[in-house]
Amino acid sequence: MISRRFLIGAMATIPVAAVLAPVVPGRAAGIGERPGDLAVGDPDAPVTVIEFFSLTCPSCLRFHENVYNRLKPEYVDTGKVRFVARDFPLNAPALQAAVLAHCAGRDRYFTFIDVLFQTFDDWASSRDFTDKLGQIGELGGVSRDQFEACLNDKALENAIFQSIADGQAAYDVSGTPTLVVNGEKYEGKMTFDALARHIDRLLSGS
Repeated sequence: MISRRFLIGAMATIPVAAVLAPVVPGRAAGIGERPGDLAVGDPDAPVTVIEFFSLTCPSCLRFHENVYNRLKPEYVDTGKVRFVARDFPLNAPALQAAVLAHCAGRDRYFTFIDVLFQTFDDWASSRDFTDKLGQIGELGGVSRDQFEACLNDKALENAIFQSIADGQAAYDVSGTPTLVVNGEKYEGKMTFDALARHIDRLLSGS
């Protein structure tokens, strides 16, 4: 059961407004980053990590819990890494979850991603996933009517599908999570230590 207290507590622990740095159209940002991308960290960071992810992917959940949650304070918040999130939903629940995160707005997108992973077991495999997602949305400030409108927003749906198509075209992405680190693709499981070693090599120029 997803409680209001849990959602409020989860969202209160994520200082999203302080770390979001939206791309300014026409301005170069991270390596491989595009205008309109959703990203956290310094746009001038020397290393850019792009993640293609699906919100119903257990491996993406583990990456978020075990890698991203360490990467952010140690590398993103310190100005070393720009982290870009790219939608790559693998099924209908993941698509609707991605829609909900976008429906919350740019300033709360990463907050909702975090909460959706925290509540993964409540909705990802549920038969009534739309209702469960609607509940999460309501507790996070997105009304049922707003969520329904976003689900019917073809422009938003097409943008998410375009993210999939772009990933396939640019990086031959076929599964999640897939990372692109300064233009180089990495598929499958990635531990924090392995990613940190690679980032440190890039930072040192070796």
